[in-house]
Amino acid sequence: MDDRTKTDLNEAWPGQRTRPAQVPPRPPPRRGRWVLGILILLLLGLGVAWWVHTRPAPDARRGRPQPPVATAPVQSGDVDIKINALGTVTSLATVTIRSQISGYLIRVAFKEGDVVKKGDLLAEIDSRPYQLALSQAEGALKRDQALLQAAQLDLERYQNLAKTNAIPRQQLDTQAALVQQDQGLVISDQAQIDTAKLNIAYCHIVAPVNGRLGLRQVDQGNYVTPGDASGLVVLTQLSPISVVFTTAEDNLPAILKRMKDGAVLPVAAYDRSGTTKLATGTLLTLDNQIDTTTGTLKLRAQFENTDDSLFPNQFVNVELLVDTLHNTPVVPSSAVQRGAPGTFVYLVKPDSTVSVRPVDLGPVDGDRVAVKKGLNVGDQVVIDGADKLRDGITITVREPTGTNPSAASGPAPRNRPPRRNP
Repeated sequence: MDDRTKTDLNEAWPGQRTRPAQVPPRPPPRRGRWVLGILILLLLGLGVAWWVHTRPAPDARRGRPQPPVATAPVQSGDVDIKINALGTVTSLATVTIRSQISGYLIRVAFKEGDVVKKGDLLAEIDSRPYQLALSQAEGALKRDQALLQAAQLDLERYQNLAKTNAIPRQQLDTQAALVQQDQGLVISDQAQIDTAKLNIAYCHIVAPVNGRLGLRQVDQGNYVTPGDASGLVVLTQLSPISVVFTTAEDNLPAILKRMKDGAVLPVAAYDRSGTTKLATGTLLTLDNQIDTTTGTLKLRAQFENTDDSLFPNQFVNVELLVDTLHNTPVVPSSAVQRGAPGTFVYLVKPDSTVSVRPVDLGPVDGDRVAVKKGLNVGDQVVIDGADKLRDGITITVREPTGTNPSAASGPAPRNRPPRRNP
């Protein structure tokens, strides 16, 4: 810029200082500073992680008591292998009482709901027409017997005359045929008599089996026939009675093995809620094929039912005792936990710490469960308070809440286990 130009600028802004020349920008910082910052941050992170890992447990640091838990020892006992299923009470004999002849019902000898025995009179049909038929058949028999006797005498004479050739041979043969014909008439008359006597017996309708009678279907005075669909009454056998239930096909080998060994398998029937035992019986038989649609097999158990605790078509819960494991380690069911390691328990060590111990469980018997692998008899396991535990934590042992400690680890009462689906 020349001097003339500077003079013009001074004149345009009087008293204004001349702006200094612009400073050039600074060069960007070096990359090494960024690397140094990242290294510092990494070192800080590693230090924080080391401090968190090595710091004392919260309970020890804050001085709070260790989690209180209840424990129980692993004991040796007997465990029943049971199968639970739903069943239906089924009568061994349900008979619809029908008349075997036609006639008027002149007497009803039972009351609805009566318990009858085999052979007891139930109803009576007018037998007079059949008595007349019996008399007629007896008269025909006497007549034909007389004809047969006369024909036999004539045959005997003809046989004597034929020896001297006094009569033709044809006459002798004809008389012999006449005797056989009269013998056939006598047999037919005797059958008519037996039929009439049978019809008279059918006029007295008796109970074919022991059982309980239902509601009466026909009143006295009606004309009954063998073709009546509803019959007179339905008779149902109540003692003994059976229960039909189903089980999964996976249980079939164990059941068949026990039955082939000649064992009698006990079966218990419980009410719908599964808490009250109704009756105790034995396994009677099983079906001859598996249902392919459901993969189940039908079984039948028999009960004496002397107290009428089971009623036909009643739904019950069935408990089948297949076998018993003797002297096997058992723990309370409350000690078993399920999580990421699978099925496990919290094992209490001598230094009052707990460790996660995976276990292989066996059958369940009430509040106890058998342990196939993972525990030994005498080990202490946590049965209450496990929700606050983790592997290696120190615990404080307390008494089980509302439970006798000896009962918690001892044999469970023989109550009905929870119902399971087949």
